[in-house]
Amino acid sequence: MTQIPEPAAPHLDADALEQLLALAHRLADAGGAAALPHFRTAALTADNKHSTGFDPVTAADRGSEAAIRALLDETRPLDGVFGEEEAPKPSRSGLTWVIDPIDGTRAFISGLPTWGVLIALDDGASGRIGVVYQPFTGERFTGVNAAGGGRAEFRRGAERRPMRVRACPGLAEATLFTTAPEVFSPEEAAGFARVSRAARLTRYGIDCYAYALLALGQVDLVIEAGLAAYDIAAPAALIRAAGGIVTDWDGGDPRWGGRVIAAGDPRVHRAALELLAG
Repeated sequence: MTQIPEPAAPHLDADALEQLLALAHRLADAGGAAALPHFRTAALTADNKHSTGFDPVTAADRGSEAAIRALLDETRPLDGVFGEEEAPKPSRSGLTWVIDPIDGTRAFISGLPTWGVLIALDDGASGRIGVVYQPFTGERFTGVNAAGGGRAEFRRGAERRPMRVRACPGLAEATLFTTAPEVFSPEEAAGFARVSRAARLTRYGIDCYAYALLALGQVDLVIEAGLAAYDIAAPAALIRAAGGIVTDWDGGDPRWGGRVIAAGDPRVHRAALELLAG
């Protein structure tokens, strides 16, 4: 698993964060505008990045990341960039943008509207901004983490409203998501199965959209493994801003990816961690 570069964290006051948030929205717009024309088109093809298994990448992925990076080169040339499709750019400002141009490429090539453009801003110590943008549905889930606490907002068209995770007293009342059973090793799958048996409902297959729904207060728990930093940086910042908790399976920092557990309620998080550990 690859780590985001960690230069010294700069001071970001409220005005600076607002300016960076406005840029994050512009980056999401740029990525979405590059990706959306390819969605549900007969001409779309996918290359396989791996010799074993199927890890697709498309012209939409590459075009989306190129558009995001071009805007960053123009507006924030000293910031670092860590993305899925191109080489990392080291930070000279203490800030790093962590981007996934299309999270859920398998969904994208299948015509499912559960993929998203992920934009995160990391200050070397924590994720400060997280945006999950679904261009086809026009939904945007945004979280900002400031010194005084976090705030999260849902946008769709003219609609704008605060987001907050929901309370859930225990796993017996929880709705659990993961992308697919194949993300787990046999040992990890056994742990996930223990949690799934204890949960009220288990659903599969919606990638970053599951984390967005958790922040929106629609589901309670997301458990995954094998993630890269660009898969989790934006969702983690978003969920934290919405009042949730995101860790790795040992309770540590999830920003580098790997095995991740996100929950809206600390009680559900604790119970799930115990079952994952066996």
